[in-house]
Amino acid sequence: MLKKAAGDKLFSLTLLFPAVFLTTIFILVPVADSVVKSFMDYRVRNIISGVPGKWNNLANYLRLFQNSKLLPAISVTFGFVLMVVLMQFVFGMILALILNSKIRYSRFLRSIMMIPWVVPTIISALIWMWIYQPQYGLLKYLAAVFSGGRLADLAILNRPNLALFGIAIAALWKQIPLTTLLLLAGLQNIPEDMLEAATADGANMVVRFFRIVLPYMKSVIKVTLSMAMIENFKQFPLVWTMTGGGPNNATTTLAILSYREAFISNNLGSGAAVTTVWMLLMIIVVYVYNRLMRVDDMD
Repeated sequence: MLKKAAGDKLFSLTLLFPAVFLTTIFILVPVADSVVKSFMDYRVRNIISGVPGKWNNLANYLRLFQNSKLLPAISVTFGFVLMVVLMQFVFGMILALILNSKIRYSRFLRSIMMIPWVVPTIISALIWMWIYQPQYGLLKYLAAVFSGGRLADLAILNRPNLALFGIAIAALWKQIPLTTLLLLAGLQNIPEDMLEAATADGANMVVRFFRIVLPYMKSVIKVTLSMAMIENFKQFPLVWTMTGGGPNNATTTLAILSYREAFISNNLGSGAAVTTVWMLLMIIVVYVYNRLMRVDDMD
């Protein structure tokens, strides 16, 4: 019996080894290297010349705080994540409830609904840039038609107060399909007898949703929102393609700031510092969220 247990454990470790090895080599080691470089004066010339960077303690972090780059980027990042995740959950839940209501052609609707999610992020960004284009974009045309020409000037991506919202709409267009699919799977696992019993007891649709549907879907909602938060915390290609962090840094998230510092300013140490702060904030947010959303065992 002991030999069989030892053999099973060895077999399990053998199966886990490739995943652990690849995770260590391609994720943990680069992350550790980035954290170390965030405390160094490390630039592109160090890579070209082969000269190691010089240790400068917290100089990279202090410089980012002193030149007012880091805090605004943190603010923009949190605003973007909060806006997209909340709207993504609301619209995803509405669509999931509609598709779960046994409407006609629901399977066909699920299929075409996934098209935006399948489209590459860069292509999505280009599509929405065309929609927002201030001279010949689709949004300008529709606004001119329905407003009689009074709302012809809609340069959303050129306005600091609207650019982030415009990117958020593009992000929602791409991410809502997957959220809807996950929530729909959760809805379909709710026992029908529970809903029928609640209906027989006189519970209306709203009461059933908040007293039965949401509590029963807590684990699904937890995973779905965790994925959404991580996805939008690390969102780079959509923002960079659509605005490049502008106008006037109104859409400069931590991802954009990290890229600018590392590959435009050629200061890899400063870029690593931004990445380290970015990673720590994401870990803290996800940890706090998971603590708040602890799923109790359902009897």
